Amino acid sequence: MSQPNINAVKNYLLNLQDNICDALAKEDGAAEFDNDIWEREQNPEKPGMTGGGRTRLLVDGDIIEQGGVNFSHVFGEKMPASATAHRPELAGRSFQALGVSLVIHPKNPYVPTSHANVRFFIAEKEGEEPVWWFGGGYDLTPYYGFEEDCVHWHKTAENACSPFGDDVYRRYKKWCDEYFYLKHRNEQRGIGGLFFDDLNEWGFDKSFDFIQSVGNSYTEAYLPIVSKRKTCEYGERERDFQLYRRGRYVEYNLVYDRGTLFGLQSGGRTESILMSMPPLVRWKYNYHPEKGTEEARLYNYFLQPKDWINY
Repeated sequence: MSQPNINAVKNYLLNLQDNICDALAKEDGAAEFDNDIWEREQNPEKPGMTGGGRTRLLVDGDIIEQGGVNFSHVFGEKMPASATAHRPELAGRSFQALGVSLVIHPKNPYVPTSHANVRFFIAEKEGEEPVWWFGGGYDLTPYYGFEEDCVHWHKTAENACSPFGDDVYRRYKKWCDEYFYLKHRNEQRGIGGLFFDDLNEWGFDKSFDFIQSVGNSYTEAYLPIVSKRKTCEYGERERDFQLYRRGRYVEYNLVYDRGTLFGLQSGGRTESILMSMPPLVRWKYNYHPEKGTEEARLYNYFLQPKDWINY
């Protein structure tokens, strides 16, 4: 099995962050991503992670209301509970974790929110072989659905996966549908995409090639949708529904998301961890969309797992 090359992963992730930010800023046309380089020192009274990263944030653009693209490379002496809950054999190991994670919240309700991340973990213990794996994926959260956008999103994801096996897209699409699910609402978060974790069975080189294929395909999947929907006219009704649905994003990230829990439990940098939150959001008590409306169609049609490739 090929040996992990952390430097190669780090260089790729830093380049990916810049490439995504450049492409998104070009599409927005009115704002650029700020560059916040940070370091985290160990606190002897509250042991946690050390390391650092680069958080890039675009705020109040013409298209993007708020978008964050974060790179981090952190170290710790002990894996946090969120990481060892499904891998108890990792307890007591030191670790390194590095990745790029992003969430883009658009202004126009007809442009969906998107999320993506690719990451690498390695856990080590003296006298034992290191345990490493890749994870990541991307998913789409529309407020008003369009079938052709869903087909394009999933077809791009399938194309990214196809060189690695005929069943890879199918398995990771199903995993995404199951992972981005709000149990307390009995709802999908969006129309899905890809999700994978604990990927190491292919060996390092092929696994690394795969996350590059996924990471590089994100802008191919998202930007054509942004370009097509950014000029759609909308009013107070659509904006109000968008802000309400953003509440689901907050609920998911704070209750279920393993990346958020990992960062918070291990003493990570709070500002970077919570950059995924939307700038504006609202909740309504016992809200139900009117029957026959596009808002109701989102729930009844789009927020149901589908085989979009063969739509």
